[in-house]
Amino acid sequence: MARSLDVILVVDLESTCWEGSPPPGQTSEIIEIGLRTVDLKTLTRTEKRSFLVKPVLSEISEFCTELTTLTPDMLTDAGSLADAVKVLKKEYGSKDRLWASWGDYDRRQFERVCKDLNVGYPFGPSHLNVKSLFAAAMGSGHELGLDGAYKQLGLELEGTHHRGDDDAWNIAQILCRLLKTMRSDDDE
Repeated sequence: MARSLDVILVVDLESTCWEGSPPPGQTSEIIEIGLRTVDLKTLTRTEKRSFLVKPVLSEISEFCTELTTLTPDMLTDAGSLADAVKVLKKEYGSKDRLWASWGDYDRRQFERVCKDLNVGYPFGPSHLNVKSLFAAAMGSGHELGLDGAYKQLGLELEGTHHRGDDDAWNIAQILCRLLKTMRSDDDE
């Protein structure tokens, strides 16, 4: 099947986390999948979506709640990772689309957690690391965090930093800007 290049799926994950190493018997797992679609014809951010995922291998720490604003109560009735993966595959054709994230953490985390929970990986082989793309496009000698990239562009982050849906929205904004610049350079 041919790869669909009508949209890019921009993903940002939030995972259980601690101030330091995980407590014995716990492991970092996905608790939110933020998704934004970028229309490649218009280079605009389109749909905004958040999938909350109930953790099964760990608990939400106080540190995690402070960082992400996600509380254990918010995830009590959340779906499973398998539920979210099913929607990504069925509604977004994630296996056949280019997907992007800020850095490689999200790709590696998805691969690891899907393996740990015996859930099929929802994406195909094409992943775009927007963090590296931004550093290369800006001629920087190093990669920046999302907030640092926004500062470099003279922009302010929208929404709540370290919430998957808002961070995916902000990553998609940078991606759109980079692609618009690349296209306008082609016109010269």
